[in-house]
Amino acid sequence: MHGTQANVQPRPEFGKLGMWWFLASEIMTFGGFLAVYILYRAASGGGWTETAEHVSIALGSINTFVLLTSSLTIVKSTEAVNQGEYDRAKNYLGWTILLGVVFLAIKGVEYTSEIRHGFTPITNIFWNFYFALTGLHALHILVGIIINLVLYIGAVKGTLWREDLGHRIEVAGLYWHFVDIVWIFLFPLLYLSY
Repeated sequence: MHGTQANVQPRPEFGKLGMWWFLASEIMTFGGFLAVYILYRAASGGGWTETAEHVSIALGSINTFVLLTSSLTIVKSTEAVNQGEYDRAKNYLGWTILLGVVFLAIKGVEYTSEIRHGFTPITNIFWNFYFALTGLHALHILVGIIINLVLYIGAVKGTLWREDLGHRIEVAGLYWHFVDIVWIFLFPLLYLSY
């Protein structure tokens, strides 16, 4: 090549590739749990209807809206980074964190109400699955909040942009979308299928 033209190879995006591998393993985890749940539910012959109707469809619906909105805010954050609008990216990242916290707070209210009414993981098989699946999902939300909080702190300090690490928001967004998609499966299976 001539001195003015460089043979530039695209930089491999190991962060994205690593996240996709991680998400593939998580799909197997949640997929296995959901498959077992569906098989138990089908084998019960409708015996879960009475107990499953005690979940709060209203709170589950609100949490669905909260998570879908948080997916939008993480997309907007990534979009803002790509446009070089770092303050806007930081703000959307903050909204994503806040919405994740709201989701967990609503889930906490829901758990408290269910436990007060005597529904615990040992009540019966439905509540065992319910608490296991929603608890595992809530743990994933908490991890997503921590990841986004670390990025947010970097954005506030200015190091996230200075180190050209803005692409990490996109990788964190992949994880965040995954937990949203898992909820899209959990909500109808646990809240609407009695």
